[in-house]
Amino acid sequence: MSILRPGLFKDKVALVTGGATGIGRAITQELLSLDCKVVIASRKEERLHAAIQELCPNSPRLTAQVCNIRHEDQVKHLVSSMLKEHGKIDFLVNNGGGQFPSPVADMSVKGWNAVIDTNLTGTFIMCREVYRQWMCDHGGVIVNIIADMFRGFPMMAHSGAARAAVGNLTKSLSVEWAQNGVRINAVAPGSSIYSPTAASNYSDPDLFNRARAGIPMKRLGTTQEVSSAVCFLLSPGASFITGETLKVDGGSSLYSYLMWQIPEHDKLPAYSWTYKKPDTDEDDPPKAKL
Repeated sequence: MSILRPGLFKDKVALVTGGATGIGRAITQELLSLDCKVVIASRKEERLHAAIQELCPNSPRLTAQVCNIRHEDQVKHLVSSMLKEHGKIDFLVNNGGGQFPSPVADMSVKGWNAVIDTNLTGTFIMCREVYRQWMCDHGGVIVNIIADMFRGFPMMAHSGAARAAVGNLTKSLSVEWAQNGVRINAVAPGSSIYSPTAASNYSDPDLFNRARAGIPMKRLGTTQEVSSAVCFLLSPGASFITGETLKVDGGSSLYSYLMWQIPEHDKLPAYSWTYKKPDTDEDDPPKAKL
């Protein structure tokens, strides 16, 4: 189970975009394990259906709605329908996003705009609508998932530009909305966070193994290690933290192995927890060590 106290988020309601796969799925799992009610949103209905069947079948604790966060009308409908169903939105996790690898010289304007619209504009619309429809009067907590783009993002410059902008947006909103009781932070997973969904986005099967050379911990990260950071920032333990970005990257954004060489080691093993499906005694099988 989560390292956080059981029942910590009882009677809380969370909205997680991109909550059906990868990092979003791990966040959804952990929120459910802490007794939170969760609504997940995605463009792909089949992914939402599969996530509900795997995580919390036949329970009102987890519901889903198809939504393209690039479309303002769909976001407005998502938020309003969630408020009709649950009466409030305590947490918003902006995990939905997407990109494709390409050198800048080969990018079309259409491709550039698609990534900017999804990762930056979509996050802006989600934040604004949740704020307008609920949090401006009731407060709440927002966590934006960005990326490890602090030394540039070659082959992903469109995503790097959008995620850096979301980091700055997070800082601005933390000041503008503080008087309304809203905390907002960002989590920056390293590019070495492994999940089958992430791996399927790249044609190079050895990409993640090569990434290990630039990680002081000498291993890949897990989606659960990202979800733990997110749930901490949502929790009362982070009640005096706002406008910050928490990196979950094993130190890779700090490491220059030309100046300081770290040998292979296993001194910092991966964190993993067993997820128990709500209202059942059934556990997910233990996760394999990376």
